[in-house]
Amino acid sequence: MKLTVVTHVIHNTHNTTYLAYAPYVREMDIWFKHFNEVEVVAPLSSSKQPLTKAYASNVSLTKVPPFQITGVWEVLKTIVKIPVIIFYLFRAFIRADHIHIRCPGNMGLLGCLVQICFPKKHKTVKYAGNWDPQSKQPVSYRLQKWILNNTFLTKNTRVLVYGEWPHTSKNIVPFFTATYHEAEKEPLYARTYHNSLKFVFAGTLSPGKRPLLAVQLVEELQKLGYQATLDILGDGVMFEMLHTYITCNELHTSIHLHGNMPVNEVKQYLKESHFLILPSQSEGWPKVVAEAMFWGAVPITTKVSCLPWMLDNGKRGILIDDDLAEAVKKIDSVLKNKDLLPILSDTAAKWSRRYTLEYFEEALKKLINT
Repeated sequence: MKLTVVTHVIHNTHNTTYLAYAPYVREMDIWFKHFNEVEVVAPLSSSKQPLTKAYASNVSLTKVPPFQITGVWEVLKTIVKIPVIIFYLFRAFIRADHIHIRCPGNMGLLGCLVQICFPKKHKTVKYAGNWDPQSKQPVSYRLQKWILNNTFLTKNTRVLVYGEWPHTSKNIVPFFTATYHEAEKEPLYARTYHNSLKFVFAGTLSPGKRPLLAVQLVEELQKLGYQATLDILGDGVMFEMLHTYITCNELHTSIHLHGNMPVNEVKQYLKESHFLILPSQSEGWPKVVAEAMFWGAVPITTKVSCLPWMLDNGKRGILIDDDLAEAVKKIDSVLKNKDLLPILSDTAAKWSRRYTLEYFEEALKKLINT
């Protein structure tokens, strides 16, 4: 059986293998195990991309030109490129037994449009963004969601989304992703919540992730008398600004910028921290939240995307507002309840430990074979 994948993820070549963004590759390798032949339709670049990994399986790549619509000149170039890309998609879809489209993204949008012409083909779509119908999103994202939710335009398709949402069609399947194997389960780190509290932020240091808000939350908790520390794991455009803020406010003894770290070192921080802070503006499935919960770190997150569902509306973590003062008030009220904190930790771990890579693969098998 042949699988055709449509993705906007940029690929590179190394010898005779193809490389792409590592988290995407790790997931797709699980899909590929269940097919005899795989064709990926994606942009190919000669410039090296960060955090890449080679596919474990042999795949054929149908390269298409990358395109953007963020300027007049880019729009003009895109008008020329789109017919070529659509031709490649049609040809690939004809050859496929199963079509898998990765959304949201420019390639995902074209894939959504072309798949309309293949109503009898078995299809899955991974919508890795925020499915929340109330969230503010680009027009192209809203268009993809409308097509995918429409059972007339999108037939014979399972659309995998993060979280459970009202007013969705039979196409829509609540789904998840996974990081750890069953064999990686260990007893939780013995935490106490009476003295110093360890907070961790792990992710890209970008405005959308709001790492400065994480710093300010810990800073305000310190002013309330808590012995709180924060380890910031990751890099990005806000690194220097955060460094300046920490230095100017004399927080360098308790708040530390570590930059990018190996996966095993990140895991160790999650194992030993009391709390993870992720005050993002938007998310798909924030893997770091599920990973922190796996190790018993209580997540502190904003109420975006599927996070209220992941945290069971506060039964498995702390949901905060965007406003700093309100967020501090909410965290403070939970921290004062010392008996509640171990329960949140244990409940979070029990929920997250269901979603192992083995469970993920079994769920994929059911999707592929039904």
